Amino acid sequence: MTAPVSNRPTACLALADGSIFYGMGFGATGQTVAELCFNTSMTGYQEIMTDPSYAGQIVTFTFPHIGNTGTTPEDDETGDPVAAGMVVKWMPTDPSSWRSVQPLSEWLSARGRIAIGGIDTRRLTRAIRQQGAPHAALAHDPDGNFDVEALVAAARGFAGLTGADLAKDVTCAQSYRWNEMRWAWPDGYAPQTDAKYKVVAVDYGAKRNILRCLASAGCDVTVLPASATFDDVMSHNPDGVFLSNGPGDPAATGVYAVPMIKDIIGKTELPVFGICLGHQMLALALGGKTVKMSHGHHGANHPVKEIETGKVEITSMNHGFAVDAQTLPNGVVETHRSLFDGSNCGIRMEGRPVWSVQHHPEASPGPQDSFYLFERFAAAMAEREAQAV
Repeated sequence: MTAPVSNRPTACLALADGSIFYGMGFGATGQTVAELCFNTSMTGYQEIMTDPSYAGQIVTFTFPHIGNTGTTPEDDETGDPVAAGMVVKWMPTDPSSWRSVQPLSEWLSARGRIAIGGIDTRRLTRAIRQQGAPHAALAHDPDGNFDVEALVAAARGFAGLTGADLAKDVTCAQSYRWNEMRWAWPDGYAPQTDAKYKVVAVDYGAKRNILRCLASAGCDVTVLPASATFDDVMSHNPDGVFLSNGPGDPAATGVYAVPMIKDIIGKTELPVFGICLGHQMLALALGGKTVKMSHGHHGANHPVKEIETGKVEITSMNHGFAVDAQTLPNGVVETHRSLFDGSNCGIRMEGRPVWSVQHHPEASPGPQDSFYLFERFAAAMAEREAQAV
């Protein structure tokens, strides 16, 4: 006997190896194909979905209570969600937060993002950890009609992230100024009115809270597209250069980004600070190499050790590629290392104010252990200014 339509699965997740997961769909209807990853964060699902670093990825949330605080425009890290889709254990409940202005399902639907609930996310996460991040197709049909073979074929046909320059898809179209600082009670996001340093931020997929942290550290921030040249950067007469986070294969983006970074390092004495993809871009510019990780690091609970001090920070991470520390040349020092797998999480040039980290110190989402890195960047610019007097 055919089950009532109301009891039929309305969403289907198909992996390239032929594994099929049925569940209940919410958000937008339709189909999407991407790499599947998992995120262990207990908070910040909206920040995660709007993080440009998740371009080309469907996010499985290991924490079951996703959607219970609703959504608010204040938590968007970019204009619209960038992650391709969402996988959760339990269907979202009605939001319970004074900040919420829209339920998660409505927020996703309005922005064309598909989600599936009722999934055994523990089983799915184990599969990702054991086999690596698979290619997947996610479909949502309210009538529950799915061509499973076509979904598996679509997953198998996904080109993957290796060799993909996704920064060009998420970067800004033109330069703009940023002066909004970090959220603080009771005024929310206050403007920066006493900036001391001019910073050019190269946008490979920049998160808003990174720019806010720069502004809160006393920076007058000008954001340039990922394709910015050395002359574009220097035309703003900056006191420092920031290299942002972003998605995709760093080697692919590096084709046009690395020459500019090499010029900044070779032709100026400017402080340079990079995060995530910006960290990988800096490593490539200094002569290192990057590698694709099995399932990457995605979460807000990653322990990172600062090698020179022994200090351990709990950090937020989102990356599927990593710098190969064994390829770093003389004069480039490994500064941070993951305590999960020993992978590289930071580098610096000897004798120069040029450094970067793999993790996300802006804490959106995630702990605030690494906020000091923005102050360190400001201090480097202040020291250079003092030396020039």
